[in-house]
Amino acid sequence: MRLAAKGLTAILSVIAIGAALSLTVPPAFAGDDSNNKNVTEDEIVRALAPTPKKPLTRGLSITPQADPAPNPAETKLIQTVRGRATRSLSSTEREELASAVKDKPNIDLEITFDYNSADISTKSLPSVQALGRALTSPELKGSTFVVAGHTDAAGGDSYNQDLSERRADSIKRYLVEKYSIAATDLVTVGYGKSKLKDPSQPLAEVNRRVQVVNMENKATASK
Repeated sequence: MRLAAKGLTAILSVIAIGAALSLTVPPAFAGDDSNNKNVTEDEIVRALAPTPKKPLTRGLSITPQADPAPNPAETKLIQTVRGRATRSLSSTEREELASAVKDKPNIDLEITFDYNSADISTKSLPSVQALGRALTSPELKGSTFVVAGHTDAAGGDSYNQDLSERRADSIKRYLVEKYSIAATDLVTVGYGKSKLKDPSQPLAEVNRRVQVVNMENKATASK
């Protein structure tokens, strides 16, 4: 009898401890990802939309303000790299593109990939799909976009350069296949670990990103 009583007491103690833990540990929900940084189609469209024209000025006469003249060097650069394979770009062309995109509408997408590969991770697919919808929206359709891949500082220069190029290609391939975006409207470039977004934290996730830049407005793009 005493052994039975002791066994019952032990069982009740285990049940009590389990109940207490259930009250202190928050439940885990399937698919709950507090680090999910997917963006929406509207956010991408707003970020990549061309700068609005200045309003008409009032005076003795009202004269529409003309759009700024296209930069001949930038236009030539885009025509040179449009339709080229990512790996065919020289280091000089990559740096020229980096300089050309500085003042253009752009957005950084924290798109993650499977470890040591260029396969888009499942959790980042919503961001890539939002990008596809945005680039085919009436506001952006027909423009030329630079898709630049970046890595963090882990690993060697050549390895990261190759990885960033493959990842930029992966995004382009998805957009062309799933959203029928013209391949020539997507200029892909890789920068490896040469242009960290946060140099103070070279291994931070924020450095592993894809930047999308609107280079030419569809109304003025020279195809």
